[in-house]
Amino acid sequence: MILKRNMSLEDKGFYSNVVRLVMPMAIQNLINVGVTSTDVIMLGKVGETALSGVSLANQVYFILSLLFFGLTSGACVLTAQYWGKKDTRTIEKVMGMSFRISLLGAAVFTVAALAFPGLLMRIFTADKAVIEAGISYLRIVAFSYMLSAFTNVYLNIIRSVEKVVIATVVYGTSLVANVIFNAIFIFGLLGVPAMGAAGAALGTLLARVIEVLIVVFYAVKMNDVVKIHIKDLFVKDKALGKDFFTYAFPVLLNELAWGAGMAAISAIVGHLGSSVVAAHSVAQVCRQLSMVIGFGISNAAAIMIGKAIGEKKEELARQYGKRFVKIAVICGIGGGLLILCISPLVRSLLNLTPLAKSYLTAMMLIMSYYVVGQSVNTTMIVGIFRAGGDTRFGLILDVSVMWLCSIAGAAIGAFVIGIPMPWIYILLCSDEIIKIPFSVYRYRTYKWLKNVTR
Repeated sequence: MILKRNMSLEDKGFYSNVVRLVMPMAIQNLINVGVTSTDVIMLGKVGETALSGVSLANQVYFILSLLFFGLTSGACVLTAQYWGKKDTRTIEKVMGMSFRISLLGAAVFTVAALAFPGLLMRIFTADKAVIEAGISYLRIVAFSYMLSAFTNVYLNIIRSVEKVVIATVVYGTSLVANVIFNAIFIFGLLGVPAMGAAGAALGTLLARVIEVLIVVFYAVKMNDVVKIHIKDLFVKDKALGKDFFTYAFPVLLNELAWGAGMAAISAIVGHLGSSVVAAHSVAQVCRQLSMVIGFGISNAAAIMIGKAIGEKKEELARQYGKRFVKIAVICGIGGGLLILCISPLVRSLLNLTPLAKSYLTAMMLIMSYYVVGQSVNTTMIVGIFRAGGDTRFGLILDVSVMWLCSIAGAAIGAFVIGIPMPWIYILLCSDEIIKIPFSVYRYRTYKWLKNVTR
């Protein structure tokens, strides 16, 4: 009876911690989807050309955001475990290294988007009207990239020390601002000229400015656990730098390769016509909506398991891993059912052509099972494996399956064989299903579990 009572208390403690971490992150993910949805819904009212142009132009920022995510996810392999040791000074040094790389990457993307917007758009589509819409968007939104570098790195790093609520506040405020600014500049309210795609870019830029202001205030006035030190941008610590490279670099490569793969998918879709692009844009937003809790679960797994390993509680880390896998399966099934339920509503809300709506119907069905695989794989690869310092496995699995199976298969099917669009989309979304047995096998070996702190 005592054992059962203790186990019950332990379970309650685990799930209360999961809820405490997941809910703010899920709300944050939902808010991020809301920002994307705002552009999709408002530009969908303008027309398919504006929607397609902005969707494809955003692939530039999508790749950059994966640089931020990969960099900070890799850094969190270290910071979560150092948090278990209560070594906050090392966490601050890791943050400084992350800032240095992210700001440099953002500067490169900013210059590219300003200097070669047409070239970037032609990677994704040959439609001149779509290209022009995308160029007008890129020339304004490029100025937000450096701002995003700062907020993304800071908010992602402090997640590992269990400071998760501030990100919800930042992105919630940003969502409200983005909706207001988008409405004004896209449709020309309050006497402002209607700007269409360019208006969406200006709304995003202003929202990013607000994010930075809130983060700076919080970092300076409220966060007494981890501080920002300008000197850490130039910190030199050979041992820590080696660890950072060892564990963060594979994650960075993983996310960039995955992002390049998603860009390749967008390029394939972009060359199939604006109707396919518009439907794909909507389907991706719905996928993100269905995964808001799933992504939160993977982040919570990284924090809790990483902290347990840093505290030298390996058996507890194993128990946490088992529970998070079960939760991931349940969340994936729930996400798939959500996509099926909202599909009719989404089709009725947007001003899409009958052809685009028919494509969207097929895509939503495919997404309903795709998110189950994504929930399971993300929790294991991004959450559990990375928490234990196992970053190379995810790199090898993600890159090989995405590029050699889904992208290569879809490209051959679309441009060589000429199979119908729904079958092309099935191939594009095959990677998450193929990865499941490999992820499960790796999880069961426990080779992912190791302490990487010094």
